[in-house]
Amino acid sequence: MNMEARVGVVVEGGQRALNSAHGAVVDAGTRKFLQQQQQHGHSSKQVLNPQIGTIQQLLAGGIAGAFSKTCTAPLARLTILFQVQGMHSDASALTKASIWHEASRIIKEEGFRAFWKGNLVTIAHRLPYSSVNFYAYERYKSLLQSILGLENQRGNASADLCVHFVGGGLAGMTAASATYPLDLVRTRLAAQRNSIYYGGIWHAFHTICREEGFLGLYKGLGATLLGVGPSIAISFSVYESLRSYWQLQRPNDSTIMVSLACGSLSGIASSTATFPIDLVRRRMQLEGAAGRARVYKTGLVGAFRHIIQSEGLRGLYRGILPEYYKVVPGVGIVFMTYETLKMLLSSIPTSY
Repeated sequence: MNMEARVGVVVEGGQRALNSAHGAVVDAGTRKFLQQQQQHGHSSKQVLNPQIGTIQQLLAGGIAGAFSKTCTAPLARLTILFQVQGMHSDASALTKASIWHEASRIIKEEGFRAFWKGNLVTIAHRLPYSSVNFYAYERYKSLLQSILGLENQRGNASADLCVHFVGGGLAGMTAASATYPLDLVRTRLAAQRNSIYYGGIWHAFHTICREEGFLGLYKGLGATLLGVGPSIAISFSVYESLRSYWQLQRPNDSTIMVSLACGSLSGIASSTATFPIDLVRRRMQLEGAAGRARVYKTGLVGAFRHIIQSEGLRGLYRGILPEYYKVVPGVGIVFMTYETLKMLLSSIPTSY
């Protein structure tokens, strides 16, 4: 996630920022919402009701993540196409292609709608991924704070950073594992160019299971977990550290602008640090796709070695520019969508 990755999560981690930065922004929005409710005179018991909070968090987080992915789908597909360059001999012609050149090729050969190829499965993946990621982060954070005895302590910066880092990583790994088959199918659909091998989501699932077995839906899971944990952990920890420092130095700045700026920077940081593992993850997801022969037969380490030997170190960062370009709008869209949904959902009367 980003792996949502991320090139879709990573986050998300992934995802992906996130696609990986959106989880931190959403978390900040929820805490701000609770603070606002407390200021308006609501009791803490009512505000922190886990049943009400869970429903709001799952709905708002999932919808915001899916809407952001739809808006940035063209850049996400460009990232995937660049990432898989050099994997097969027929992709070598794109070695020196620019973003504009590849975008023009898509419009000319596949049509404008091709920018959203695989977007339906992206939404089907993003809804549960964002929801599980956000919900799991809140639960892991509470558990870690309880274990470390930090529930009633404030100002312990190193302990808070550890909680955000570990909680974010565990949440990303949990969400990625729960939704991995959807992420793999999304990658294969988005990586298709002129020749169409998978006719849709269900056809892709059926074809993969028939030709590669059920475990074929989990190709590259190890690389995904290795990447999405650090990706989302870095995103969460960088976001929280930057936001705390910013508000300490400039307490009167707009909360929204602070969250957008810190979320964007955290997304860029996590993308830069974990992009090579995300690239390897995408390539391993495409192993054996459309009946092609396997390329990387020696595992994760062998895949890294093969890419460096055949494409150089720069080969590990193919597609990093469109990944950067989608960070800022992606974070902004998630934050604004989440804030709007949060206000709408909080105004709906509930009874339990």
